[in-house]
Amino acid sequence: MQDLKISKKKPSFPITPKLHDYLSEYNRDMKIPIFYDDLLRFQGSIVVYDKDDNDTLWIRVYYNDFEREEIELSLKKVYTILHSDGNESVLPFLSVDAIDYCTFGNSKPFRIKVRNILNDNYTYFYVKTADASRVYGLELEHMLSPYNLNFLVYKDTLIEEHIAGIPGDEFIKDFLPKCDKSEKSQIAKEFVKFNERCMIRLLGDMRSYNYVIVPTHDFDHVVYKIRAIDFDQQSYEGKFNIYRPQFFKENLKMVELVSEGMQKLSINQYKTEERSILVKRLKSFHDRIDMLLDCMQNDVISTDEHIHLLKMKIFEYTQDVKFKRCKNMGEILKRSLEFLTHNYENVSLDKLKQK
Repeated sequence: MQDLKISKKKPSFPITPKLHDYLSEYNRDMKIPIFYDDLLRFQGSIVVYDKDDNDTLWIRVYYNDFEREEIELSLKKVYTILHSDGNESVLPFLSVDAIDYCTFGNSKPFRIKVRNILNDNYTYFYVKTADASRVYGLELEHMLSPYNLNFLVYKDTLIEEHIAGIPGDEFIKDFLPKCDKSEKSQIAKEFVKFNERCMIRLLGDMRSYNYVIVPTHDFDHVVYKIRAIDFDQQSYEGKFNIYRPQFFKENLKMVELVSEGMQKLSINQYKTEERSILVKRLKSFHDRIDMLLDCMQNDVISTDEHIHLLKMKIFEYTQDVKFKRCKNMGEILKRSLEFLTHNYENVSLDKLKQK
């Protein structure tokens, strides 16, 4: 499988006043006591290794004593705002056990581990720079996928909750070979639906390390779901296949599950199911989606070259001349969702060739 090439470094796009208004309308824009830049003032770090002594690409950072107390208190307050109503009465029972920093990728996030000292339960959240692409991606995932997302934006800082699951690359390497035939068939079905959902909503770069597999124990079997965890590449790239996980070499094993274990009729059935569910979600979030797309249409989140390449590729596939008139990524996505609503039962990618 030939690997897809994407932009080496996607620029970060600022949050516009219009997008801020949208976030305020839906309680995403809340004042928090710490900014991303505050966490960059660490004094030193050590490498974080996994249980097999492999470098995780995360470093554990530490601060001088004076700043550490202030930073940890602020992070505990952020936790209460994200997961509750901001009530500070629980702060004495919270501990910030670790602050990790990742230099890999575009967002360079901080991962915060917060523990309840009364029962040792812990959870994570992330502090990132507030990139408009990522915010659009999070909101679209919240509305168009089966999963709700919890995040906050304040000025140039983004707070994201942790999405639990087994990283896709780890699952493919360590868990997939142990799955029985029935489980592999179920995972194949979920990958078809995941592939379709990413393609329709223009979420790019879903390599295996950018999504997680979530196993849930039902009364007589395990149910597997696939969730995106990285939203940096929302509506940025010009190559259409970058929005289709099946074309990344890291997902080859998943593609083989589909091709070896599913008939064409079943694949088309699951694609149609996903499109019909997406249409229902679109209708359910009608006003909110319209408001978000209006923000996107008045925003700059890609380059003219990428916009032209993508709209012409989709036009070549759909023969819908309205795509040729699109001037930005927001218009392309809006037209794509309109096209889906009108034609979801008849959409087929058979004619679309990889370039």
